[in-house]
Amino acid sequence: MNQETKKRTIAVNTRLLMPGKLDGIGWFTYETLKRMVIAHPEIQFIFLFDRKYNKEVIFADNVTPVVLGPPTRHPILWFLWFECRIRAYLRRKKPDLFLSTDGFLSLHAKTPSVAVIHDINFEHRPLDLPWLVRKYHRYFFPRFAAKASRIVTVSEFSRRDIINQYEVSEEKVDMAYNGVNEHYHPLTEDQAVEVRKEFTGGCPYFVFVGSIHPRKNITNLLKAFQLFKDENMANFKLVLVGENFFLTGPMEEQLEKMKNKKDVIFTGRLTPNQLNKVLGASWAMTFVPYFEGFVIPVLEAMKCDIPVITSKAASLPEIAGDAAIFASPESPGSIRDCMIRMVREKGLREELIEKGRERRTHFSWDHTAEKLWDSVQQVLDANA
Repeated sequence: MNQETKKRTIAVNTRLLMPGKLDGIGWFTYETLKRMVIAHPEIQFIFLFDRKYNKEVIFADNVTPVVLGPPTRHPILWFLWFECRIRAYLRRKKPDLFLSTDGFLSLHAKTPSVAVIHDINFEHRPLDLPWLVRKYHRYFFPRFAAKASRIVTVSEFSRRDIINQYEVSEEKVDMAYNGVNEHYHPLTEDQAVEVRKEFTGGCPYFVFVGSIHPRKNITNLLKAFQLFKDENMANFKLVLVGENFFLTGPMEEQLEKMKNKKDVIFTGRLTPNQLNKVLGASWAMTFVPYFEGFVIPVLEAMKCDIPVITSKAASLPEIAGDAAIFASPESPGSIRDCMIRMVREKGLREELIEKGRERRTHFSWDHTAEKLWDSVQQVLDANA
């Protein structure tokens, strides 16, 4: 086969492509790759997994799955996987491009690369991570940024942050907003009543969705909720959806101190169907992290016609626009005040729901996949 007719090959880091365990980066990987693979049958995609994969993520006939162990459960194994297994595979197979949707690269591989760096929260809040994890990220990500042929990130806030922090060229960093799953939709009032009966005994509730770790600011959210309950809000509850990750001690200590800890409900990870129900039956979302490169849960709430309280920090004002009310994440009193407004201020919920309907139209996975492909195509063209 001559060079003109040879199918071009893209190797992809798909170690986070694990249905049932998808978080923000996992959903980005799933939604963009599904679209890119189908849209570009002329490309051969090699999905590189670090463990047994689920056949449902082999989206089309132009995908070849490859398992390269060991599973990357620890920074030392990250290093071995990218600098030994990935490097050796790329050297042997010589794909035209390596795409990494979690930003990790092999520093010694010669293959042109596109790295999706969602945010660099570890540069600003290193103590939110275990010691070895933060050391790894702060040592390697500046080098990944320098190594990448192009970088893609998910907000203009993150784009500026990466450019300024790592002193990379503006022309090298592209921006592609995350989308929001079309699966999410509003509930009827009857449906919402049934969900509230199941989860909160019929009581109205605020909902948080996200991984349970320090950057998500659960401790201050719990403090704010107790202050809110002290204002005669006896029938409200707080529902927290997500998996415990690490360094949750302060959150657990705060929970134990609370007079109303029985009104705090942890659901763990939910399926998309369950999450749609819990979101759609809530009074409002309370998502007040210290730092985020993007905020998919905020858009999911908007898709469910649920109003949003979020942080006036990092990318959150950029993504939420005028369709949310904003609290200072450092101030439990500020968060409480927003919760009280959401209950007592006439017409506020309806106004935010209407603005959310308009705001959510600015974000789609189709657009995300197209923007990511544009970046990939630039690198393929430059190395043709």
